[in-house]
Amino acid sequence: MIPVWPLLLLFSISSPIADATRSSLMKSNAVCSGQRVSIPSSSGAWLPLNHRHGPCSPSPSSERIPSTADVLLSGRLRADSIRRRLNGSAAAAERSDVVTVPTTLGTSLGNYEYVVTVGLGTPAVTQTVIMDTGSDVSWVQCRPCPVPAPCHVQKDPVFDPAGSATYSAFSCSSTACLGLGRRRAASNGCSGSSPCQYIVKYGAGSNSTGTYSSDKLTLTPAYAVDGFRFGCSHADPLFSDLTDGLIALGGGSLSLVSQMAEKAFSYCLPPTASHSGFLTLGVPRVSSSRFVVTPMHSIGNIKTYYGVLLQGITVAGRRLGIPPSVFAAGSVVDSGTVVTELPLTAYRALQAAFTKEMRMYPQVAPKNGFDTCFNLTTGGEVKLPSVALVFDRGASVELDPSGIIFDGCLAFASTGDDTSFGIIGNVQQRTFEVLYDIAGQAVGFRRGAC
Repeated sequence: MIPVWPLLLLFSISSPIADATRSSLMKSNAVCSGQRVSIPSSSGAWLPLNHRHGPCSPSPSSERIPSTADVLLSGRLRADSIRRRLNGSAAAAERSDVVTVPTTLGTSLGNYEYVVTVGLGTPAVTQTVIMDTGSDVSWVQCRPCPVPAPCHVQKDPVFDPAGSATYSAFSCSSTACLGLGRRRAASNGCSGSSPCQYIVKYGAGSNSTGTYSSDKLTLTPAYAVDGFRFGCSHADPLFSDLTDGLIALGGGSLSLVSQMAEKAFSYCLPPTASHSGFLTLGVPRVSSSRFVVTPMHSIGNIKTYYGVLLQGITVAGRRLGIPPSVFAAGSVVDSGTVVTELPLTAYRALQAAFTKEMRMYPQVAPKNGFDTCFNLTTGGEVKLPSVALVFDRGASVELDPSGIIFDGCLAFASTGDDTSFGIIGNVQQRTFEVLYDIAGQAVGFRRGAC
């Protein structure tokens, strides 16, 4: 496992951007440019990871591509739902709905941007699933699943349990079914040898419900998980996307990671929708010296989310004067939240320092909920001050330019106070291999990985 040690990376003070608008979420070329860098192998499985609306997606959505405003609003709703869950007690969380995906915008899973392709069953059936670090229950649509309701149209064949030699449904009395807990087990009179019914609830009345099952999950030709536990969904009202389901990578006992021998995974989110990233399951073979590493930090009583302790921010190489107590609540590293949310004092300090360094560019009116925006279309190369997040034990993570500016605006938001925990969003994670070493209780960041 990767040891936890202080490790600092130092880079240049300014970062040029040839296209100042390239960090717009949906900005992409018409063709897939593939991987930007060579991908080192892991000891487990390596899978291409693609933006679901981009040309690299194996199952591009036929829906209207959500606007920047829609995606940002969806991301804020997700952050709010995470905050509500973690701020509640363990007992309240057990009684409450599983709220992980706001779907109020008419575009299902709108802030879940990245998909991978796996094989399910024997013989393996190709399934394109959304990756999520904020969920514990994986699921795919299964026959019978009528469309357009209560199921949705998908590009890949709908998984048919009857066609798999290794499929098995859990009974209501099984340990696996009992392990779902009250908030995930459907209360429909399930008892004894009857098939175990699960339910995962999301925002705006949407949910996935069906039979809790197991089957062989093939990640690569050489790497499979036998007896993979997942939801065989027979109804997912209000979802309307071509993807087939969701692969859960949360920290809870039901997630894919918890079912693997090696309790580690990593991913790299590409800088644009026209490039591919990757997801690895297992410990990467990249030298640990190439990662900056920080300990995991417990936040609340729910194990789903991965927490870290942010301790400071630097702009243009200078550490901002933010009291350490501002970051005491910790931060959740999340693949589904769009932009990073900082405690109010930290956000204001970043905003002031960044604006000072950007004084050569005219400020423009706020847009899409961002309050610090600039006119970057004045011609010539855009130069941005470096921005680094400094985590516990000195782990300094200098952001890629695509993780600093979003549609011409500073790509950060405020939590609104100094008591709430922060969230490290997927925009700031772009181009980094983010490693979750659950066994070693550490999170690592490797720069320029995709």
